[in-house]
Amino acid sequence: MGGACYAPRMPRMVQCIKLGREAEGLEKPPIKGELGQKVFEQVSKEAWRMWLEHSKMLINEYRLDLVSEHGQRVWMDQLDKFFFGDGSAAPAEFVAPKTEP
Repeated sequence: MGGACYAPRMPRMVQCIKLGREAEGLEKPPIKGELGQKVFEQVSKEAWRMWLEHSKMLINEYRLDLVSEHGQRVWMDQLDKFFFGDGSAAPAEFVAPKTEP
């Protein structure tokens, strides 16, 4: 009669390179390859969400086609800079949308 008792899994914690503190890690590498593994090991879920928001702006401003090799290369290069380099900056002509107070 006894059913299986499952203990909740503890989240995987990482020392997040972007946040500079320990935080919940991703459940699996977000992309394939060496860069994906590096992100998995050193980037938190929170920082990955920050990147996804930033990358939407990059895709729109640079009009990136992520199906093309060029678009993928630019996106991956910016991802690498965002987490492991000097940061991924907005294009010079980018104007952030105004937020309501």
